[in-house]
Amino acid sequence: MRTIECYISRQMRTPILGAIAALTAIAILSQSLTQFDVIVERGQSLSTFLKVTFLALPQLSGLIFPVAIFVGTLVALNRLHNDHEIIAGYANGMSLWRIASPVVRFGVYITLTGLLMTLFIQPAASRAMREELFKIKTDVIAAAVREGDFSTTRSGMTIYVQRIDQSGLLRQIFIRTPGANGNDRTYSAREGRVITPAKGGQVLVLRDGSTQQLSPEGVLNHLTFAEYSFDISQYVVSEDYLHFKDSDRYIHELFFPNRGMEWENGNWKKLLAEGHARISGPLYNLGFCLLAVVGVLGGSFSRQGYTRRIAAVSFIAAGIRIVGFAVEAGCANTPVANVLQYVVPIALIWGCLSIIARNDRTCVRGKAKGVHGLTELTPIGGQA
Repeated sequence: MRTIECYISRQMRTPILGAIAALTAIAILSQSLTQFDVIVERGQSLSTFLKVTFLALPQLSGLIFPVAIFVGTLVALNRLHNDHEIIAGYANGMSLWRIASPVVRFGVYITLTGLLMTLFIQPAASRAMREELFKIKTDVIAAAVREGDFSTTRSGMTIYVQRIDQSGLLRQIFIRTPGANGNDRTYSAREGRVITPAKGGQVLVLRDGSTQQLSPEGVLNHLTFAEYSFDISQYVVSEDYLHFKDSDRYIHELFFPNRGMEWENGNWKKLLAEGHARISGPLYNLGFCLLAVVGVLGGSFSRQGYTRRIAAVSFIAAGIRIVGFAVEAGCANTPVANVLQYVVPIALIWGCLSIIARNDRTCVRGKAKGVHGLTELTPIGGQA
């Protein structure tokens, strides 16, 4: 019996992990399209683009895992049925629950993995992504420089860059900074790079260039340099500030927000709903796994397959997940309704377990009758 259970467990891994990989690839593609402006408009490198894209994936695990385990379980069980391997398990005296137990264990593992993702990995990745996007948004080069154009900031600085390499190196630079009494200062350099010191701010390091400024006496001061640096952040004023959204916060920050902060005090209901969604969301993994078991094994035996039953449980899965999203949205304004976020997946799990238990008892009774010669051996799942 143990050998058959291990065999069923091995047969489950490939389709479920394959479904997770396929849905993850789709999620990467969708995220890459939404973040494509990071390269096109902000002039960032490919590594920055990939970093932002992959940091967004843990937040999508709540959508990917339930669908993947549902599709993978249906594919695996239906293939085992078509190859008559489930029938062989029944013929060897296995009950419906013994056959379904490897599937359920896999569902529990995915549920625990999903809980780990939502409680720890998602907020850490989302924070890192938010910080990276904020760094890109407030980047001096991204904010003030347009390749091949003269750009003027609100502080009066004019900057021209002929080309910006993907590595961030600036080629053929011209800068004019405003001075007192109209004595502006100009810089020209062959290349330059913006660096961020440990103390903060941004410094533009120019190489192989010169600087000119007209003195109050009308004398032109000209200086050539091999390397010159000055604080460019003083000329590019940004009013943006780093703000972590509810999806970026850890579980303790969601359940115990700082009510002294204006935003958190005004959005504590939304934060509370997000906290309960983080805990209840992984339960859909186990619920969808059991629902797939019911779709294939939770009814009477059919030689024609279970297409209708699989279609029915697919519609049920979609409907339940939509209801779950609707409940989560409603809880953002009604904290007392947060209990419904647990009721929906737990009701699904309880209903599926009840169907499996009922058909398991029916199957066992049928086998017992067959042994005593009262009737034929009841086929898979129950009704003779």
